[in-house]
Amino acid sequence: MTTNSAPIHVLESDIARAAIRKRLVRAEGQLGGVVRMLDDGRSCDEIVLQMAAVKKAVATAAISLITASLTECLADNTLDASAVVDVLQKLYLSLA
Repeated sequence: MTTNSAPIHVLESDIARAAIRKRLVRAEGQLGGVVRMLDDGRSCDEIVLQMAAVKKAVATAAISLITASLTECLADNTLDASAVVDVLQKLYLSLA
């Protein structure tokens, strides 16, 4: 994570990173399906429903990333916990 003076964090957990990546790859496939649906002339309601599924998949991946980062950062005694929470809260709110 990074902002003006906040600490930088890279997710270290291979397990968390793999799970987030899996969600994003799935969302990428869903998005490709949405494009095909549009090209095939499918109905607006079908397309929007799939777009909502893509949006949820990406948002879930982002929340998973924030949660895993928060867990790692708070376990790291070298970081200012309140600064970490502040940055991650802003990231979370950016999803709204």
